[in-house]
Amino acid sequence: MNYGQFFNMLPEVYLTGILLLVFFWDFISCKVQSGECVPTRRNLFNPFVVCLMAAYVVLSFISTPSDAFGGMYVSTPAIHVMKIILGLGTLVVLIQSRAWITGSTVNGQDGHKEGEFYMLVVSTLLGMNMMMSSGHFLMFFLGLEMASVPMACLVAFDHRQKSAEGAAKYILVATFSSGVMLFGISFIYAACGTLYFADVAELISVKPLSIMGLVFFFSGLGFKISLVPFHFWTADTYEGAPTTVTGYLSVISKGAAAFTLCAILMKVFQPMVEYWEMLLYIVIVLSITVANLFAIRQSDLKRFMAFSSISQAGYIMLAVVGNNELGVTALMYYTLVYVVANLAVFSVIAVVEEHNGGRTDIDAYNGFYRTNPRLSFLMTLALFSLAGIPPFAGMFSKFFVFMAAAKQGSFAAYFVVFIALINTVVSLYYYLLIVKAMYIKGSDSPLPQFKSDSNTKLALALCTMGIVLFGVCSFIYDWIFAAM
Repeated sequence: MNYGQFFNMLPEVYLTGILLLVFFWDFISCKVQSGECVPTRRNLFNPFVVCLMAAYVVLSFISTPSDAFGGMYVSTPAIHVMKIILGLGTLVVLIQSRAWITGSTVNGQDGHKEGEFYMLVVSTLLGMNMMMSSGHFLMFFLGLEMASVPMACLVAFDHRQKSAEGAAKYILVATFSSGVMLFGISFIYAACGTLYFADVAELISVKPLSIMGLVFFFSGLGFKISLVPFHFWTADTYEGAPTTVTGYLSVISKGAAAFTLCAILMKVFQPMVEYWEMLLYIVIVLSITVANLFAIRQSDLKRFMAFSSISQAGYIMLAVVGNNELGVTALMYYTLVYVVANLAVFSVIAVVEEHNGGRTDIDAYNGFYRTNPRLSFLMTLALFSLAGIPPFAGMFSKFFVFMAAAKQGSFAAYFVVFIALINTVVSLYYYLLIVKAMYIKGSDSPLPQFKSDSNTKLALALCTMGIVLFGVCSFIYDWIFAAM
C-alpha cells in the first residue's frame, strides 16, 4: 500500500494527531492520588485544545481537492468548505464548554474527565469528516459509526439519570438505524454489484431492489438527522445530555449528516430523482409542521430546542429539493448560520443552568431582562435569526433555501415552499414565547444578576458576530458558491 496517500487526507490525519496529542497531554498532566488521576496542568488544557482546533481550521483552508485509496476517500472544494464550517462550530463548542467541563458538578470529580471530553469531541468530528469524504458506502458507514459511538458517550458524560436515559435511547436508535441503513446498502449492492458511489451512479436503475435500497438508506440516515417520522429519540436525548453536548449534537452532527445525504442523493441516486424528491417533499412537510406544533407545547427549553432543531432540519433538507449547485450552496450557508445561532442559544441556556440550580424550564427566564439585559439581548438576536427575522443572517439563509427549492419549478416544489413559509410564522410565535418570558413576564424570584465566565463571553461574541455579519457580508455566500 502507498502510505503517501495519507497526505491526500490532511484534515483527517491532523485530527488523528490531535487525538494522540490530547491523549498524551492528559496522561502526563495527571498524578495518581488515592487511586484517582488528578490533573496538575488543567488550566492549560483548554487553551491547548482550542489552539489545536484553530490550527485544524487553518489547515482546512489550505487543503486541496484530492482522493485516496482507489476512490474510497474523495475530497472536493465543497467538502472542504463544509469541514471548515463544522470545524469552526466545534471550536466554539470547545470554548463554551470550559466552565462546565472543569466545574465540580461534572460527575462530582472536579473536572477529572476533561481529557476524555475533548477526545470524544475530536473523535466525533473525525468520523463526520470521513463520512463526508467517503466515495464508497462502506467508508461512509464506518465514518458514520465513528461519529455515532463517541457521541453516545458524550450524551452519557454527566452521570445523571436523565443523561443515562438519553444516551440509552440514542444508542438504541443509532443501532437500529444503522441496521436499517445496512439493509438498504445490501439492496444497492445486489442491484449494482458495487458500492463505489461513482459506479453505483452509472449502474443503478429504477427497479424494485434499487427502490427498496433507496428507501431503507434514506430511513436510516433520517434517524441521524432526526427528520419526522424518525425523530422520537430527539427530545429525550437533548433533555438528558449535558447542555454543551446538546448544542454540539444539534448543529455539528446534524449538519454533517444533512450534507452527506444531500451529496449521495444528488450524485449516487440521480437516476432515481423522481422517487427521492417525492420522499423528500413528504418528510420536509412533516418535519417542519409536526416539529413546530410540538415545540409550542414544550415547557423545558432543551426539549423546546429539540423540536426547533427538527424543524430546522426540515428547512435544511428543503435545499436538496433544488437538486442543483444552488441547492448545495444554500444548504451549506444555512448550516453555517444555524451553527452560530443555535450555539448562541445553547451558550445562554448553559450559563443560566449553571447559575440557577440546573433549571432549564422556560419559567426560569421570567424577568431575565431586568437582571441580565445583555444575555437577554443576545438570546433575542439568536432566536430572531433562527426564526428568520430580518436583518439577521437567518433571514438570508431561509431566503436562499426557498429560492433553491422554488428553482426546481414543479407544482410540488412550490407547494412545499408555501408550507415552509407558513411554518416560518408558526416558528416565530414559539420563539417569541421565550422573548416574552424574558422581557414581559414577571417573577417573584427572578434569576439574580451574574457575570459570565470569559470563555462563555468569547463564544457568545463569536456567535453574535456571525448572526449579524453573515447575512450582510455577501462574500460569505460567494465563497461557499465558488466551491461548487
